[in-house]
Amino acid sequence: MPVATEKPGTETRSILAPTGNRVRLFEEHKRKKETTTTKSSEKPKKVISRPSPKPAAAAATVVRCNVSADSSSDSSSSSSSGSNVKSGKTMVSTRIKNCNGVVKAAKIVSHGVEALTLTTAFPIPVKRCDWITPNSESLYTCFHDEEWGVPVHDDVKLFELLVLSQALAELSWPVILNKRGVFRKVFHDFDPTSVANLNEEKLVSMRVHGSTLLSEPKLRAIIENAKQLLKIQQEFGSFSSYCWRLVNHKPIKSGFRYARQVPAKTPKSELISKDLMQRGFRCIGPTVVYSFMQVAGLVNDHLVTCFRYNECIHTVENDPRPSQLDESRSTTGDNRHIR
Repeated sequence: MPVATEKPGTETRSILAPTGNRVRLFEEHKRKKETTTTKSSEKPKKVISRPSPKPAAAAATVVRCNVSADSSSDSSSSSSSGSNVKSGKTMVSTRIKNCNGVVKAAKIVSHGVEALTLTTAFPIPVKRCDWITPNSESLYTCFHDEEWGVPVHDDVKLFELLVLSQALAELSWPVILNKRGVFRKVFHDFDPTSVANLNEEKLVSMRVHGSTLLSEPKLRAIIENAKQLLKIQQEFGSFSSYCWRLVNHKPIKSGFRYARQVPAKTPKSELISKDLMQRGFRCIGPTVVYSFMQVAGLVNDHLVTCFRYNECIHTVENDPRPSQLDESRSTTGDNRHIR
């Protein structure tokens, strides 16, 4: 059998398989074609880098009404906080804290933060003395915030507060404040001279809304005290000078933290009460005197936790009258003492 010789330049034929070489050749040709098509279809992809939003820029949103923005950009799996990748956009979550410390979530937007508009600003509740409660009458609360404990140097005002302190033995502060207009009308706006000239019998028989304003001893005492107050004015120059010299022209700062610590009377009030009674004042016990000292600002009995405690102290520091009184006393050589 002749041997087949390979001619140069000719393609080598595949060895015959048991089933022939047509199928084998077809599969190899198909595989090469697919490989060539795949390589030609692959093109280099362009990588587009997008600048990520800066959380610091989002946190720079200015929020009014004492509201602070607290932005966070975390990579945690939680969708409520941090930076979340959603639909190819960077979502930044921001929390807004109002003046009361209440945290509210801001509206989430892409590449920035839109702060929520707070329609209602909640004021920080102030701390008052324990005897002022949320159920207290507004008139009583205003009296505490504006008058009680404020140093008074006007004789007419001091006489009014002395009369109201005497009425406190029979009535409460809310009742007295509601009848304050009636008190001022009956006692001629608490002018000491006018009150001293009132007719006692007429005053005692007077009826206000079908009843007497105070008991008969209290009404008679008010007229007598007005007469004695005029004598003090002649001796000391003013009732204010007499009162403030008893506390060295400076309010006494108690510094109580709890209402149970506030006394009904003190040795100082007992001393003043004794001196006033020796001068002819009536219905003027130590408890009445101490109530008068509290309301007239001779003693600062606001609790240290009350916002009015420091405000009353600042009122005294900014008031030049105590220093003027000390200066006038030193220049005139006033050596008068309590009896």
